[in-house]
Amino acid sequence: MPVTLTAANTEMSLPIYVVARGELEASGAGEAACAWARANGFGGAAGSVLTIPGAKGGLAGAFFGVGDTPSPLVFGKLARALPAGNWRFATPLPDPRLAALAMLLGGYAFTRYGAKDTSQISLDVPEGADAQTANRIAEGMFLSRDLINTPANDMGPDALEEAARRLAQVHGAVISAVTGDDLLEQNLPMIHAVGRAGSIAPRLIDMHWGPEDAPRVTLVGKGVCFDTGGLDIKPSTAMLLMKKDMGGAANVLGLASMIMAAKLNLRLRVLIPALENAVAGNAFRPGDILKSRKGLTVEIGNTDAEGRLVLADALSLADEEAPELLVDMATLTGAARVALGPDLPPFYTNDDLLAADLAAVADEEADPLWRMPLWPPYAQKLNSKVADIRNVTSDSFAGSITAGLFLSRFVERAKSWAHFDIFGWCPSEKPACPVGGEAQGIRALDALLHRRYGA
Repeated sequence: MPVTLTAANTEMSLPIYVVARGELEASGAGEAACAWARANGFGGAAGSVLTIPGAKGGLAGAFFGVGDTPSPLVFGKLARALPAGNWRFATPLPDPRLAALAMLLGGYAFTRYGAKDTSQISLDVPEGADAQTANRIAEGMFLSRDLINTPANDMGPDALEEAARRLAQVHGAVISAVTGDDLLEQNLPMIHAVGRAGSIAPRLIDMHWGPEDAPRVTLVGKGVCFDTGGLDIKPSTAMLLMKKDMGGAANVLGLASMIMAAKLNLRLRVLIPALENAVAGNAFRPGDILKSRKGLTVEIGNTDAEGRLVLADALSLADEEAPELLVDMATLTGAARVALGPDLPPFYTNDDLLAADLAAVADEEADPLWRMPLWPPYAQKLNSKVADIRNVTSDSFAGSITAGLFLSRFVERAKSWAHFDIFGWCPSEKPACPVGGEAQGIRALDALLHRRYGA
């Protein structure tokens, strides 16, 4: 890991002076260092770094700019900008907990297919931060990022199952999978229908952890390891990032890692329909009518709206246990990106208390989320003349909302349910995330679960 958190040792570590725009003197760096900064035109712009030379040719420290309205994650920039060595913050931080976490997240590099040239940095844990918590969260985030970044030739349904099994083994969870035609035997027909054209058999991964008498929390993640669009095939440019269509599965596995490492007082279940939406002679077709686990029949208006189909069966299974909290995460619709862009995932729930709690923790954790409405009048757009429901509407309006409304038809018994329509990708470099796979919303969910089940 390029950044490690260590116990404070001010004699061995170099100071980092944090500078808001135009407030150089408030950094506590001393006049000589401030004069050096002025001579080099350093004004505290967000993410800017200026090293301070020492008397004997070495380093004496560094300035770091946070701009006008600093995001607590801006400190991730330091992980890629500081020279190798031991460092400490010498200026009081508004949120030392998130500053330390940002440093860890900013140091991430995907190295499976080749080492990256990164500096090895150790950071004294700032007062007010906890290294164990920061490392626990970072490990979950890195698991999600690694899974999304791995291309589909090495991250098929079988490899996704193996990743889940490794995680289960680390934390003593119980895991099983229903695979291939056994999906029909176990009444998971839509997972089978969508995945049967893939060269690797579709499956439903099912993981349990925690005391059986604890409150039940179930996570469902869309694990479409590659999405061609099926017979309604995508154009080639739209397929370039389809390795990330299992981003929902990657997110819930990252969150599960955080939950189990923290030993929260809950009964965790993770359900992942893992498959490919491929093109072959046995692929499901536009116009087909599929029977779901719940018994509802679904008319297929478009085979590229497959994620909601496999989630529907998994949600139905999860709902049968009536969990206290049911969460699904999926890279589900382009409409969500049109509405809110890649960085702000929408979530849907009819539980106003859950929505308020999510908004609060999202703000506190700098893990942005935005509630969108499950607007009942739009449900009629999913009406079918030949089946109980259609998987898409006949127009292009409110696509993310109608996808959420479709899923809501398969949840009845859960005390509370939330659906997250994530992008799962960072399209441009950010201080705490390089370009590539990204976990979205799971730090906020981890904080929410700590509030509810932390004892």
